Amino acid sequence: MTSTRDNLRGIVTMLCAVSLLSLMDAGLKQLSAHYPPLQVCALRALSSWPFVAIWVASTTGFRSVFRVRWGLHLFRGAIGISTLSAFVFGIRYLPLSTAYTLFFVAPLIITALSALVLRERVQPARWIIIGVGFAGVLIALRPTGHGVFTWAGIAILFGATGYAISAITVRVLGRTDSTQSMVFWVLTLMGLGSAALAAPGWVRISGDDWLLIGAVGVVGGLGQFAITDAFRRAEASVIAPIEYTALAWSINFDAWVWHVLPDAMTWVGAAVIIASGVYLIRHERGAQSEAPAQVQP
Repeated sequence: MTSTRDNLRGIVTMLCAVSLLSLMDAGLKQLSAHYPPLQVCALRALSSWPFVAIWVASTTGFRSVFRVRWGLHLFRGAIGISTLSAFVFGIRYLPLSTAYTLFFVAPLIITALSALVLRERVQPARWIIIGVGFAGVLIALRPTGHGVFTWAGIAILFGATGYAISAITVRVLGRTDSTQSMVFWVLTLMGLGSAALAAPGWVRISGDDWLLIGAVGVVGGLGQFAITDAFRRAEASVIAPIEYTALAWSINFDAWVWHVLPDAMTWVGAAVIIASGVYLIRHERGAQSEAPAQVQP
């Protein structure tokens, strides 16, 4: 059974992962305007690969990454290619904040799968917190159908489903495989697989984009490690709602980079979403402080 301390560490790690991956997504949106989705997927994975390889070599060594459950790694690599390519397609046509809002169905899917597949006990308080967060998503989105019934919106929802499945796979792999092996193989398989698929329509990379690709590689590699470690360390249903904090990042990027200003309802929804994540942390911290008293005679 996962301890409360591990859940809290997972929450902190997830907060770091979300901030890093939000920066990466902003870079991917910039690249998506010039390159096909599969090529962007390949550039994202391959640009992070050298940094991950150095990290693996300096910690466990490469020998350890070959003692893994190959079937699940291959499955996760395929899911990663389809998920990221769909997400890149979606953010090419949608504001980042709208794409994130649609993507926030993922924590609900993760919570349901964690109960059905992993047999994790999802406490009523967590369901309530997740429900409040999802209500914030609806406030920000305003359930009018905008962005959902388009190919871009459908692609984002498809990506969210794939992400949820991948997160559950990490929890299963974490029982036997190291964090290093999971990060290394998902990037390797995504990079090689998407590059092979993108090869027929590969677009020559502009010299001005290499710096952006390098930045995507750095923050993407760090974010990939952090999110993998978070799902390996903590219960999936605990850390999934932390994804909601990405909406705050996306609103800022939309305003500063693409000059798309969110309206008042989006701000209200963002406030509700972030508040639910903060309350989750306080709930877990309270559970940890009460734990010693429960074992005293």
